[in-house]
Amino acid sequence: IGGSSLGDDYEKLYTACFEASYVDNRFRTGDAVIEPPPLEKIVFFNHHHHQEENAALSTAHAIACGVGLARDVVNAPANVVTPKSLAGVALDLAQAYPHLLSCKILDAQECEKRKMGAYLGVAKGSAPESSEAQFIHLTYTGPSSKDTSTTLAMIGKGLTYDSGGYNIKPSAGGMIEKMKFDMGGSAAVLGTAKSLAEMKLKDCTVHFIVAACENMIGPHAMRPGDILTASNGRTIEVINTDAEGRLTLADALIYAESECKPDAIVDLATLTGAMIIALGEKCAGLFTPNDDLATELTDAAHSAGEKLWRMPLETEYSDQLKSKIADLKNVGGRPAGSITAALFLKEFVSKDLPWAHMDIAGPVWDTKDDTATGYGVKTLVAWARARSS
Repeated sequence: IGGSSLGDDYEKLYTACFEASYVDNRFRTGDAVIEPPPLEKIVFFNHHHHQEENAALSTAHAIACGVGLARDVVNAPANVVTPKSLAGVALDLAQAYPHLLSCKILDAQECEKRKMGAYLGVAKGSAPESSEAQFIHLTYTGPSSKDTSTTLAMIGKGLTYDSGGYNIKPSAGGMIEKMKFDMGGSAAVLGTAKSLAEMKLKDCTVHFIVAACENMIGPHAMRPGDILTASNGRTIEVINTDAEGRLTLADALIYAESECKPDAIVDLATLTGAMIIALGEKCAGLFTPNDDLATELTDAAHSAGEKLWRMPLETEYSDQLKSKIADLKNVGGRPAGSITAALFLKEFVSKDLPWAHMDIAGPVWDTKDDTATGYGVKTLVAWARARSS
């Protein structure tokens, strides 16, 4: 199979078997229900490595549980997975693994106190109740086996539905009916939390951050030309309301750095259509100014079997984000759209803190089978395992 060890090969094989048995029948009835393919046993020939096999089976099951959760969350429609129900997923995880996971949810009022104006600028277009803003902070604290441990922050974009706002997505080619998957980043980090808890990964603390909301049109929605103020005081001129994910991520990045004090931050987001044009539907783009972190993540993706390609962070393109009336614009021009989106995020992270952005707009969804992939979970799990070892 091509792993670095026999145990890795077993792990990949078991994980593939578990993933192949995934079926989502939650919204099917009668004859539309699909029976999952039966898997009774797996037989290895000419092997005498029961210890590696058993360990690999346990790890593969943990990974598959996380990938399955991510797929379930992304596959569900936006009237089922709302910001509040997404927060409920995080709370359920903390309840299921009380000795490993803890969770707190900041509502819109608490976010207002923290002056998260970029995030709330996006969220305020939604109706109240189930669709109001929910800022999720789920923390994994692994068992300790040594004096030192690593602290990581994983941030997932959590737009449970993205209409585009007043810059509404076109019905032809805009994938507006698929915008339930705009919370694929949040699904990946919550799935990772489940996997780490299942495998009881030692010697690491991981903070999972999601600024959950919708991007809708309404009497209180942000308008093109509005100026928002992020929680670090920086002002942002809204040029395009459909460049909303980066606004929510800005306040999430500020929060993660100040509240969690991580050794490194990675954010995952279905951020730009330009990423799909550049790398297609099978490969995510990686943006980071830190070569060591880039190597860690590309190695993790390779070992996990997920495709990830490092992209340039060309600083000259930052000129596209200059505003004449605010500190920044939320979008540049058409050229290098994925790069300028990453450069925007970079403005909200300290220069000395290792940070990476993964644009997963392509591989989050399998267009052939019309289903979520759970992309990102396996890479993040592999990264956390490498960091904790």
